[in-house]
Amino acid sequence: QVQLVESGGGLVQAGDSLKLSCAASGRTFNTYAMGWFRQAPGKEREFVGGISRSGGSTLYANSVKGRFTIARDNAKNTVYLQMNSLKPGDTAVYYCAADRSLRGSVGSTTSAYDYWGQGTQVTVSS
Repeated sequence: QVQLVESGGGLVQAGDSLKLSCAASGRTFNTYAMGWFRQAPGKEREFVGGISRSGGSTLYANSVKGRFTIARDNAKNTVYLQMNSLKPGDTAVYYCAADRSLRGSVGSTTSAYDYWGQGTQVTVSS
């Protein structure tokens, strides 16, 4: 089992950048594909992006493609979400998640992930 702790959220203005981090416990971090999701009030949790176990493959939601970048450092057991050109519509609680399945592709649904962090709030003002 892995425990995930997100950090880096906050209040920013439209157009600003923010970098989220997700630190994982345990020695098997490189066996998990990782994903970022977000949930705005009254809305379902939605996929933001994901990264393969090695970091060689990434997948993004259309709404963030070209603005957000996911990276991981397996030596530090950490996955990052760099968010640029933030919009008010990006306001949500952001969650990182770990997929233990060893599937060959990056999952984009909540059901593809087995472990979740507690979330970090990102608020973008206009």
